[in-house]
Amino acid sequence: MSVAENLKNILRSIPNNVKLVAVTKTQPAEVIMEAYEAGHKIFGENRAQELRSKYFLLPSDIQWHYIGHLQSNKVKLVGKIASMIQSIDSLSLLQDVNDYAQKNQRIIPCLLQFHIATEETKFGLNWEEAIHLVETMNMVKMENVSICGVMGIATFTEDKNLIRKEFKQLREYFEKLKQLYFSQQKSFCEISMGMSNDYQIAIEEGSTIIRLGTAIFGPRK
Repeated sequence: MSVAENLKNILRSIPNNVKLVAVTKTQPAEVIMEAYEAGHKIFGENRAQELRSKYFLLPSDIQWHYIGHLQSNKVKLVGKIASMIQSIDSLSLLQDVNDYAQKNQRIIPCLLQFHIATEETKFGLNWEEAIHLVETMNMVKMENVSICGVMGIATFTEDKNLIRKEFKQLREYFEKLKQLYFSQQKSFCEISMGMSNDYQIAIEEGSTIIRLGTAIFGPRK
């Protein structure tokens, strides 16, 4: 099937309140344009350099979500382009993003990335680190970042019960943060979880953003 057909089938199968981020990692501009020409305008990129090169090659009305691990020395590249940074995984990174946004008169929407998988190689905060981050952010008044929710990556496994358990955990983190710190903030509403192999389970567990690459574009180039 074509990229356009894949997109149409996925969009038909997911609820209206779930945003689809089409993940473009390693995909060339002409393949991404197939999705764009089919009407899709929300894309996600894992690498800062790749995001920058695609930003200049592709239409300017694309909303780019940065979804990969972000190093502090790449904040300038990403902060200029991203309509959302989904992968805030440390207080120091959030501070760097806020400092960049302040200098450039932006407020950058961000998600807090939690480590929910069994694999140690994945990035993300634990609960205690997240609490420390949010309380510090409020205390020092980081006004150029807007925390809009949470993000997580489940274990890559065939074990659907484990995947479901990890997504439930992320939903619980979201609900506790909402109750404790963001109850008055309508923009704190996003739970980004679910990729090509597990997005149906993620939606069942409350995902509002799914991040799909191979399900749309086929195997990575």
